[in-house]
Amino acid sequence: MSKKVGILTGGGDAPGLNQVIRGAVYRGIKHYNFEFFGILDGWRGLLEKQMVPLTIDDVRDISGEGGTILGSSRTNPFKTEDGGAICKKNFEELGLDAIISLGGEDTMGVAYQLFSEYEVPTVGAPKTIDNDLPGTDQCFGFDTAINRVMEAFDRLRTTARSHHRILVVEVMGRHAGWMTLVGGVAGGADIILLPEEAFDIDEVAEKLKKLREEGRKYALVAASEGAKFKFAEGTDIITQDAQIDEFGHVRLGGIGKILAKELQKRTGWEARHVVLGHLQRGGAPSAFDRWFSTRLGIAAADQIANENYGTMVVLKGSEIVPVSLQEAAKGIRTVPEDLINMMKIFEP
Repeated sequence: MSKKVGILTGGGDAPGLNQVIRGAVYRGIKHYNFEFFGILDGWRGLLEKQMVPLTIDDVRDISGEGGTILGSSRTNPFKTEDGGAICKKNFEELGLDAIISLGGEDTMGVAYQLFSEYEVPTVGAPKTIDNDLPGTDQCFGFDTAINRVMEAFDRLRTTARSHHRILVVEVMGRHAGWMTLVGGVAGGADIILLPEEAFDIDEVAEKLKKLREEGRKYALVAASEGAKFKFAEGTDIITQDAQIDEFGHVRLGGIGKILAKELQKRTGWEARHVVLGHLQRGGAPSAFDRWFSTRLGIAAADQIANENYGTMVVLKGSEIVPVSLQEAAKGIRTVPEDLINMMKIFEP
């Protein structure tokens, strides 16, 4: 039976979004005779009834493109009065039979709420460069992002070595340290600071002093934007400002600058900082993310054909399988202690 399927991309963009769209459209049209429509700018598009047709011709040549052809936003329909009911009404008036939502914990949380409370048939796919969504072994976009981090360390090593400096590299990831851990280890960082474990700035300085005493003339420090200083009264995080988005998140950032200043003061070693920022999420996806995302798109179309709604297609081992969207509502998936301990073998 033919179905009209809407696809939307919510939250921060990530490499692989277009490839999920492409996989779903090809599979749905060729195997199930579905009609596809792109819902523009995330959940805002459903609130405002903004969507465009999607055909195979529209997605044929996007296999190498980063970002999302549908646009994105951090819109939370449930911050709008009667937002859930409006989404349900618009879903019906647009004549849709199902929605594929591509996003992280916030986008998946909305999808699950619309499904469980308003009976909107939804299927999700886990997108976030932070790699912090529960229920999956990996999120699409993560592989590309950690390669960006690794490449940055490869480049920064030459200038740090030339000028005999400490270089502090601030890495995205919010409250999970996956990108900083994997990108930092792959890039050969000397010190890696994660949100999962508060750090003592004096201990970090002593490790760098030891490295210098051993004859090293430069050092690389990987610091997650959500890493926390250890204070006598507890811990805190560094934020850009007091602004909060529609999902209650503050804008993290600024720890790199503070760290560089404090480490230079404590070690007497000239220090600079670099904020990788949106360079980590931009550009064309890696081969793995293109392949992985395509598989997720195909699997999402299959779930709709089987009317297996309220699910999220995820990677388990080497297989793509469905799990309940409720999995995405269980908080964030952080770096486990065994991997943190493994990381420490590379410290001075």
